[in-house]
Amino acid sequence: MRLAILDDYQSVARNYAPWEQLTADGVDVTFFTEPFGDDAGTVTRLRDFDIIIAMRERTAFGRERLKQLPTLRLLVTTGMANQSIDLRAAGEQGIAVCGTGGSPTAAPEHTWALLLAFARSIPYEDGNLRAGRWQSTVGFELAGKTLGVLGLGKIGSRIAAYGRAFGMEVVAWSPNLTDEAAAQAGARKVSKDRLFRDSDVVSVHVRLSERSRGVVGEEELRLLGPAGVLVNTARGPLVDEDALVRGLTEGWLGGAALDVYDLEPLPAGHRLLSAPRTVLTPHLGYVTEQSYRQFYGGAFEDVQAWLRGQPIRLLTAADR
Repeated sequence: MRLAILDDYQSVARNYAPWEQLTADGVDVTFFTEPFGDDAGTVTRLRDFDIIIAMRERTAFGRERLKQLPTLRLLVTTGMANQSIDLRAAGEQGIAVCGTGGSPTAAPEHTWALLLAFARSIPYEDGNLRAGRWQSTVGFELAGKTLGVLGLGKIGSRIAAYGRAFGMEVVAWSPNLTDEAAAQAGARKVSKDRLFRDSDVVSVHVRLSERSRGVVGEEELRLLGPAGVLVNTARGPLVDEDALVRGLTEGWLGGAALDVYDLEPLPAGHRLLSAPRTVLTPHLGYVTEQSYRQFYGGAFEDVQAWLRGQPIRLLTAADR
């Protein structure tokens, strides 16, 4: 039996679970440390695997791709939700899909790190200091500013708490948000337009779906304006990338602090790499020791349980 662990870009997956123990169960483990590229390459590399462990939503497993993986019997995703897996198609093909736990604090902490880095130009000043230049920029303080939280779920609620701790007024919007839920998180519910119009900083924390794709477009970015900052650590396609790049280059958007992108890994020469007033990180929101122990340790448990005929943390189409 063959097991594939995908997107192990840092070559660290083997350190967070005792994969060698699976050898006794007749399982051969392969770690993939580079992206596959196109669809044909993905299918060719994975065609003969019985078990696949996917990192978040980076590799899609839609109906057509699953049909081209005839030996696949167990698909594990890190986390307990993955919009890029067709759970109905997997069930029809007899493929068990399981999830894992995750860190509740990794992504919110990274979100705030990005915002602070932008506010005080830390990456730029670090480079200048190392090059012999002293005090090149004038930053801004978060206290007294308005933080807009787009999506007030588990992560968004933590961001709201961080904002309050820094002396910010917090407003929030999501499609089903109530006044009571917003108040409980320490925020004030507003309309989507009002959130972008009134906020100095907007942080994006909604789940990616066909309904939410492009939820932040040119209209919203123009409302945020030439002094506003967009922070996105959720998913790249939630934001219209064309509008984002135009806003930055034409100056009608103040800046962006980004950890996620439409295409990942972000290729060399990508237009965002040269866009002004940005702080960029390579999807590090979940990349912590604690998070990896949850992801890889949970995936290992999923495989062991499935091999015993007692799968755990099963995900089905009924869950959506």
